[in-house]
Amino acid sequence: MRGIRVLILALLVLWAISESGKFLVVDDPQQADAILVLAGETESRPARALELLQRGYASRIILDVPQNTRLFGASAPQLAQTWINAQPQAQALNICPITGLSTKAESFESAACLRRARVHSVLLVTSDFHTLRARSIYRKEQPEFAFSVAAAHDSEQFGVRWWRHRQWAKTNLDEWFRLLWWESVDRWF
Repeated sequence: MRGIRVLILALLVLWAISESGKFLVVDDPQQADAILVLAGETESRPARALELLQRGYASRIILDVPQNTRLFGASAPQLAQTWINAQPQAQALNICPITGLSTKAESFESAACLRRARVHSVLLVTSDFHTLRARSIYRKEQPEFAFSVAAAHDSEQFGVRWWRHRQWAKTNLDEWFRLLWWESVDRWF
């Protein structure tokens, strides 16, 4: 009888591990005053935000852009502005310069931009594996806003069947460590 319990427990643990990638991904966009694209990945996230803008989820996009990052002699805000200027929806896109290196720090800087833009509801756009933690952080740290979240998928970085690719496995493990740190330590301080 004890052997059957151990086997059942082992199977449950294996099932939970195999499903862990799905648990991280939240893709539940809601109508909002603005779409906020979190800093980080610069292809899938902005593309997903433009898709959501076109589908009418919000009337404007705010891009969090690290102001101290430089690429090939240009600052990230300069590059972002060049990208914005090339978009047909350029008038609906704005930059929010940030310096924070964590999602929690970013939430305080982007909240200041959201206040200046006089928005109350926000649709966060971030990488699919980051959606659960990002939504949790923003809701905890910035309760004055209503947040929903949309997942931007990048098949190079992550897939819910994380065991199929080395990079996906690394991303899954890294995000779980970050989520556990947020839930057990960072949330409370």
